Amino acid sequence: MATELDAWFVREILVHEEALMRYLSRCWPRRDEVHDLRQETYVRVYQAAARALPLQPKAFLFTSARNLMADHLRRARVVSIEPMGDLEPWHVLMDDLSPERWCGGRQVLHRLAEAFDQLPDRCREVLWLRRVEELSQREVAMRLGISEKTVEKHVAKGMRLLADSFYGGSGHAGAPEADTDAGPAYGRQGID
Repeated sequence: MATELDAWFVREILVHEEALMRYLSRCWPRRDEVHDLRQETYVRVYQAAARALPLQPKAFLFTSARNLMADHLRRARVVSIEPMGDLEPWHVLMDDLSPERWCGGRQVLHRLAEAFDQLPDRCREVLWLRRVEELSQREVAMRLGISEKTVEKHVAKGMRLLADSFYGGSGHAGAPEADTDAGPAYGRQGID
């Protein structure tokens, strides 16, 4: 069988070598790799033909070449995640987290959860979908069967009520905004 397969390969595949090289040279950006791609294509075609001879050898050859190039491009996009250098600076945030700060963060989270639970039902539902599940305004409107403008109003109302809960009520119009990096409890500044 090997001699029959070899004869088939020479007769049906190798006769297209010049066209295959033109195709690879035209499609592959790195010219120095074209000969290797040709050989890999031949290996793929030969191995597949050993299992079953393709009905259209020329089309099979060029399809195999195209798929091989796609595989190479896919592999080139995969980024190896290997640690480089000293990883100690990455642990700075964890090392700086004192017990007081950790406990304070838990308290802020508890206050936020309580404030969130006290929102009106629809307002809470809209705010959850927009801010936690990160759905677009349109997606929230479609899911709840309301207009986008209503979604916008519920988000604004919910954020205002949460801020009021954190900063002491609606009469606190001059309250500064929270620092997004530190969280509401750490970002508050005194009013001058």
